[in-house]
Amino acid sequence: MKIGEIVDNFKVPPHPSNIILEGNLVRLEPLKADKHSVCLFESNSMDKEEINWTYLPYGPFETVEKYADWIKEFENGNDPVFFAIIRKSDSKPVGIASYLRIKPNDGSIEVGHINYSPLLQNTTEGTEAMFLMMKWAFENGYRRYEWKCNALNIKSRNAAQRLGLSYEGVFRQIGIKKGRNRNTAWFAAIDKEWEDLKKCFENYLSDNNFDERKLPKVSLSSLTKPILYKLDNMEFS
Repeated sequence: MKIGEIVDNFKVPPHPSNIILEGNLVRLEPLKADKHSVCLFESNSMDKEEINWTYLPYGPFETVEKYADWIKEFENGNDPVFFAIIRKSDSKPVGIASYLRIKPNDGSIEVGHINYSPLLQNTTEGTEAMFLMMKWAFENGYRRYEWKCNALNIKSRNAAQRLGLSYEGVFRQIGIKKGRNRNTAWFAAIDKEWEDLKKCFENYLSDNNFDERKLPKVSLSSLTKPILYKLDNMEFS
């Protein structure tokens, strides 16, 4: 009878409370309504069709006051732990992300509630923000780094794989969100993959990887794909 391998020398990692993640392009700091809500609301409002909110279980918010009230529900909580993503070039908050399903005793943590305004979408800053969150988790002793999304959210599924998280399947009818059925696709990276993934991010984010137009010479997907344990077959149920 097969049983799981013994986990040697595991030390319970810290909880990500009151931390700041500092990068070259962005800084992630604890999300606060009084400090960040106005700029984030303005940045989110650039999405005129409100597409960003389609697969999130909340939003869009009609007013900055309602958005601030939503932030206040979470800003002092232990799970999820939200961050404002600050663009260093102008000190402007341009997106949010969080750690959730935080299980230090199991060494497992998820990244989620990711909402990039149009100012952060498809940017190197956005990639660095995800790198910083993954780096903190693994370098502080977490064994598993999770990502889940609505199974219909193709952009999120592609983003997970681009960042080096392997496909693990779809949980069917896991919930009802905004009155609609929710199937959830799961992705994860584990500690054994981290050193290789770290090199992928460092190579991608290196100044040498960008041309005079600030376009990458080598894509992150091409670097991370060989590390993926399993590729997404794009099943939806």
